[in-house]
Amino acid sequence: MNDSIVIIPTYNEIENIESIVRAVLSQHKPFHLLIIDDNSPDHTAKKVIALQEEFPGKLFLEQRTKKSGLGTAYVHGFKWALERDYQFIFEMDADFSHNPNDLEKLYDACHFGGADLAIGSRYVKGVNVVNWPLSRVLMSYFASVYVKFITGMKIHDATAGFVCYKREVLEKINLNKIKFVGYAFQIEMKYRTYCAKFQITEVPIIFTDRTKGVSKMSNAIIKEAILGVISLRLRKLVNSL
Repeated sequence: MNDSIVIIPTYNEIENIESIVRAVLSQHKPFHLLIIDDNSPDHTAKKVIALQEEFPGKLFLEQRTKKSGLGTAYVHGFKWALERDYQFIFEMDADFSHNPNDLEKLYDACHFGGADLAIGSRYVKGVNVVNWPLSRVLMSYFASVYVKFITGMKIHDATAGFVCYKREVLEKINLNKIKFVGYAFQIEMKYRTYCAKFQITEVPIIFTDRTKGVSKMSNAIIKEAILGVISLRLRKLVNSL
């Protein structure tokens, strides 16, 4: 049994899906891959099903009936992984903004380096972002500064979506209580990990904006992240997190 599963949520990623599947499954360290597809109109799931014939026992697919948000997709994937014997559970985007070659760095940080949560961080060593407009870089960077100020977490990249969790973290966090679905989900997961006293490590990566497909960013997602941080802190203060 492979000890590591990479979870990638998809919605209309037909331009990227075959390449990202091949890139993840061709790493020197073997990984399994779980795609959570939200009934993509571009038939992303059909391409995954076709690829499963080439990667039996390595590539898995969970199909949902509608677009339900990033957070719920990952929670679905976490529960799927915990029902099996995976010890290291990864989050990753489908669009190559996260380099599959960095997966092993996150794995090593948890398996050998003592981390319970390893974060692929854009900001732990300066600003390592390629192909983003300056406005997007500043918004993302100062969002993490804002999160650090409100929550007290000493994390440089709180909204990062490229991470590795040890199984024990996801077992302790009550996944049924996860509230947020956009970028606030990423913050909430890190905050719950922090509050549970797990060891968090940031691993420097270079983040490259997608060149194919369409970003899922929206004003609603940004608003959820801004207000969600305050909500998380208040719930912690009244012991209702």
